[in-house]
Amino acid sequence: MNTMTLWHLSAAEFAILAFAALLVGFSKTAVSGANTVSLAIFAAVLPARASTGVLLPLLIVGDVLAVLTYRRHAHWPTLWRLFPAVGAGVVFGTLFLMWADDQIVRTSIGAILLLMTAVTVWRRRTADKEDEPDAVTTRAGRAKARSYGVLGGFTTMVANAGGPVMSMYLLSAGFRKLGFLGTSAFFFLIVNVSKVPFSVGLGLIDGPSLLLDAALALFVLPGALLGKWAVDRINQRLFEQIVIAATVVGGLQLLLR
Repeated sequence: MNTMTLWHLSAAEFAILAFAALLVGFSKTAVSGANTVSLAIFAAVLPARASTGVLLPLLIVGDVLAVLTYRRHAHWPTLWRLFPAVGAGVVFGTLFLMWADDQIVRTSIGAILLLMTAVTVWRRRTADKEDEPDAVTTRAGRAKARSYGVLGGFTTMVANAGGPVMSMYLLSAGFRKLGFLGTSAFFFLIVNVSKVPFSVGLGLIDGPSLLLDAALALFVLPGALLGKWAVDRINQRLFEQIVIAATVVGGLQLLLR
């Protein structure tokens, strides 16, 4: 696709994308689930393949802001354990994008959104029933890290939708709020930066798409500041319910489009 067509946006479409960019910043410093709403918006307004390339630099901007905010709380042993499996998942996702056309990518994003929503709901329902999360140093914990890592790498490459997968893994590993935010901030910064060469090679990122990113990045910062302010004040359960409902609507819209 010639991404110059990305500039042929109406004022309403740009406003919707700006709101989605604000949610990117908010999700990185407060509630990661908000990012799935941004994904659905971008895939609905822009061609599905192009939307992944436009969204990626905005995610990296949000990742940098999150690292600056929560850098002291990262747990590096967990990160090193995940990266090999995530790398394999990114390669699988790249091969999929080389084969898939725009309609298949759109349908895949919609299906991934609904799958991640279902898994998130399942995680919320079972979290309170688990007596003790698997330790990441046990054999079961290492196997879980590999499976979550591959799935997270694939979903983040194809649809920038690795957030729910990694959220489930970190929560099941027993991370509390600050450790969760710090570890996920470094995780996604490293993973998203590593995806850039693949996205450039696939033609998803180029000069015109980066110019659009430059305009939308202005909205990521206020979203991140809002998230930092809200992280200790927000009613997490209510917000997750809203995010889940919006994600289901977005996923269905992509599947039926």
